[in-house]
Amino acid sequence: MKLIPFSPPRIDEKTIEAVTAVLRSGWITTGPQTRAFENDIKEYCNSGPVLCLNSWTNAVEMVLYWFGIGPGDEVIVPAYTYAATANVVVHLGATPVMVDCAPNSAHMDIEKVAAAMTERTKAIMPVDVGGLPVDYDAYMELAKSFSERFDWKPKSKPQEKFGRPLVVSDAAHSFGSLYKGKRVGNQTDVAGFSFHAVKNLTTAEGGAIALNFQNEIISEKIRQEIYTKSLHGQSKDAISKLQPGNWRYDIVEAGYKCNMTDIHAAIGRVELERFQESLDRRKEICEIYNRILSTNKKCITPTFKTEWSDSNFHLYMLRLDKFTEDERDGVILEVAEQGISLNVHFQPLPLFTFYKSQGYDIHDFPNAFNFYKNEISLPVYYDLSNEDAERVANAILKAIN
Repeated sequence: MKLIPFSPPRIDEKTIEAVTAVLRSGWITTGPQTRAFENDIKEYCNSGPVLCLNSWTNAVEMVLYWFGIGPGDEVIVPAYTYAATANVVVHLGATPVMVDCAPNSAHMDIEKVAAAMTERTKAIMPVDVGGLPVDYDAYMELAKSFSERFDWKPKSKPQEKFGRPLVVSDAAHSFGSLYKGKRVGNQTDVAGFSFHAVKNLTTAEGGAIALNFQNEIISEKIRQEIYTKSLHGQSKDAISKLQPGNWRYDIVEAGYKCNMTDIHAAIGRVELERFQESLDRRKEICEIYNRILSTNKKCITPTFKTEWSDSNFHLYMLRLDKFTEDERDGVILEVAEQGISLNVHFQPLPLFTFYKSQGYDIHDFPNAFNFYKNEISLPVYYDLSNEDAERVANAILKAIN
């Protein structure tokens, strides 16, 4: 029986050659490949300055840290997301304020977001679940209207200058997606991308932030501030220190260590060169799934396009109409017996032990639970053949019947 994994990365000779070239160059930490990758992303997204770090998690945490978010502050996040979205808030001592999905949607209900805002709200983090962008303009308008309802109480110089909550789009899934015809990355104050192994574009591990503040000069200044924080607060990076007689540096704050390496960046640059090819292939696979699964009324096929957004086909999030959580799990097990790996995106955060211990209750998020309980994510990756995609879809039809 041929096994079909869920989402293996695309690694071929071109990838291996790029990594080998870095190894032979003698420069394997943050260096010219990382800087070039940042510029590639900036150009691709038509965004402000980009900073690549070792994960989405650390990249976004560095932004919140720079903004001065800490104890007593609140950050609005979805209940329906991966744990990293809320974990970065917890790391800084702030409070994640979880908001339920809109009915039959994986996205936050923006009316509930507005209702959840208080004078302690310092940031809003909408998530592009599955690669389908949220309505960024609506979130930006909501943040900009903060002063109409609340007094802004800054606790840091960035907050004092900014004058409102920060909008950080969790675009971990949506690199290459479109919002109102333009690529995701420049629509909110900050866009955070993930390049984890299962993402459409991977660096094995890695992430990036695109900074879209008042203008290019200000955004670049903030990028440098965050970069310093990501290198233990060191005033010079390795490239600068290698200049003749330029070894001396200062530690200007107690920062962190989360830079991206040139090894990882080299993988990402290969991925980006052929990214459209990957997107086109993912779309073809999703269309095969749609064609076969839409013949069964129990199958609720995913939304890949709205009035404002176009997905990058990162996930194929099938839902099984009127199935319970146990029945959904039974389908996954039966299909697994045929050598096919499926997944679920996501378990709502209030289902987890840690967040339950913090007082979050899944009963307060009925839409998130209802979306989760019958959701199954199907394999979507470049090397998945048409025949294997058909095999996956037919195995699901057999299992649900």
